[in-house]
Amino acid sequence: MLADEVKERIQSTYRQLLESRELTPRYGQRQMIAEIANTLSSISAEEDNEPPVCVVEAGTGTGKTLAYLLAVVPLAQELGYKVVIATATVALQEQVILKDIPELLEGSDLSFSVALAKGRGRYLCLSKLDMLLAGTDSLQAMMDLYGEELDDPGAGDIALYEDMLKELSAGNWQGDRDDWKAPIADANWRPLTVDRYQCTSSNCSNFRNCCFYQARDSLDKVDCIVSNHDLVLTDLAMGGGVILPDPEKSIYIFDEAHHLPLKSNNHFSAYTRIKASLAWLERCENLLLQLAKEEIIDATHQHKLQKIILALRTHSDEAWSLFEQTIESLDNLDSYENRSQHAFELGVVPPEVLSVATNLSSEYARLTSGLQDIASDLRQTMDEGVDLDKTRLAEQWYPILGTNTDRAEANRVLWVSYAQEDPEGSAPHARWLSFTENDAGSDIGLSSSPVLAAENLQERLWQCCAGAVLTSATLSALGRFDMLRLRAGLPDHTHYLSIPSPFDFATAASLVVPRMNCEPSDNERHTALIVSSIPKLLSQDSAALMLFSSRRQMLDVMQGLPREWLDLVLRQDDYQKAQLLKYHRQRIDQGEGSIIFGLASFAEGVDLPGKYCTHVLIAKIPFAVPNDPIEMTLSAW
Repeated sequence: MLADEVKERIQSTYRQLLESRELTPRYGQRQMIAEIANTLSSISAEEDNEPPVCVVEAGTGTGKTLAYLLAVVPLAQELGYKVVIATATVALQEQVILKDIPELLEGSDLSFSVALAKGRGRYLCLSKLDMLLAGTDSLQAMMDLYGEELDDPGAGDIALYEDMLKELSAGNWQGDRDDWKAPIADANWRPLTVDRYQCTSSNCSNFRNCCFYQARDSLDKVDCIVSNHDLVLTDLAMGGGVILPDPEKSIYIFDEAHHLPLKSNNHFSAYTRIKASLAWLERCENLLLQLAKEEIIDATHQHKLQKIILALRTHSDEAWSLFEQTIESLDNLDSYENRSQHAFELGVVPPEVLSVATNLSSEYARLTSGLQDIASDLRQTMDEGVDLDKTRLAEQWYPILGTNTDRAEANRVLWVSYAQEDPEGSAPHARWLSFTENDAGSDIGLSSSPVLAAENLQERLWQCCAGAVLTSATLSALGRFDMLRLRAGLPDHTHYLSIPSPFDFATAASLVVPRMNCEPSDNERHTALIVSSIPKLLSQDSAALMLFSSRRQMLDVMQGLPREWLDLVLRQDDYQKAQLLKYHRQRIDQGEGSIIFGLASFAEGVDLPGKYCTHVLIAKIPFAVPNDPIEMTLSAW
């Protein structure tokens, strides 16, 4: 049962919020608060109880964010637990931390601290920035060491990097990509970041001022953490409590939870390209020569790893021949995401593939282990810090070993999947090959993915967390939660509730399907149709949101619009989301027209009430394609 003091705190906070903001109580919102609070009340019972899970499908306009905050935060504070909110999009993440939580804190006496959690890739690496600004020699050295894992840093915007250093030094920026004053192109950002395999953490000369670790440290001191699905899954895959707080002491709230199974499948998938891996193995041999030259490894260790690489190259050539024969034997290949592909039926690969995959998985395991041993020696050298020259050398080489160890491990995981047969009666893995051919040559890509997130989520989340809430406007199918239960592996004791939207859509809006003289698949004519339709469907003072499923088409439409209409467009790539929405509202408040051009991230979690959005135009509804290998395998199963 919910403790009386917690129940009273939730109720009084809700009353205060309604009064301070002059809001009318929503029946659905009150339902949602009660359902979540009552479900999670069992957390405080015996420790051997199963973690409670609550699923709430709440239609648009229910007020989901305030409902789950009001229900969970007081209970978590009473128990001394952390609240981890995970969203699927940056737009909703920003709305929760910049709008919803401040409104709750300002409108009630509920008090809690909050921090935003992002992955390492959203933060600038100071060591990389130093290297990029150090001059041509350092840039070339970095290129030689990182190989194809790094875009040409010389092509980066040095003026931008100098500006970043200036803002960092002045304390005006904390190295967060999303907080920079303008959007940063991937080509300029990628050279500035490292992954966990490259990071030397406390051994880095810039560790004390590290942007990522400073942000990470703040998470230990707050009550509520706003994160995203990917970061939560990354933390759980690493055992939990590595990036985010310990799952056993955390109550998770998954907003836009309909994305969670797919995100989980993507997170535990594997991929490799055969020719690209062969080229990388050749670079690995050069890496070993350099390590031996620097006396980081001895000749015995070098020859042992070179022998493994030779075996890998032989088996990879064998795999190429096998898959090439597979492609030639097929009458036709599916086309998916601009590649030709073939999905193995029910994920079952031929016996000869099973054999070569077994050899490759075994050799990649040996290579991964060998590279990890070298990395461990380098870390020990950095930890000891006895010889300054050796310490600096270790700090230089450690990220390189990390990159290559990561690549070896990724290959191992892929080939292990191809070497294993799925247990009888359980959902299979989807396994498929893709064939690409371009000016650079041809290559065969191999992919593997779970078709259901159930097993991974059961093992790493539902059985380990203190409690969990899943919510979205769309979680059921035909009024039932069976599909979500199947895909997400939700436990039998999960509580489910469906709350209809309070909005009367039939009288509040019109759905209009314009007459079209072409199929949407005819990109050129369809784009021309959109360009000609916008002036007919909108007026110069409209407040509109135009959603595209393709960035290419969005740019083509902009190119075709007359100047007087192009001036009304705010494109998502030109501003950070919060800034773009602010500009849009300012235009509308001043009586001007404004049209937001956005992609999938603007289709959910964007709050534009009333006059700020009177028209939504959708170029194409982004249905999943029927020949998606994962969906094909799941459907067949």
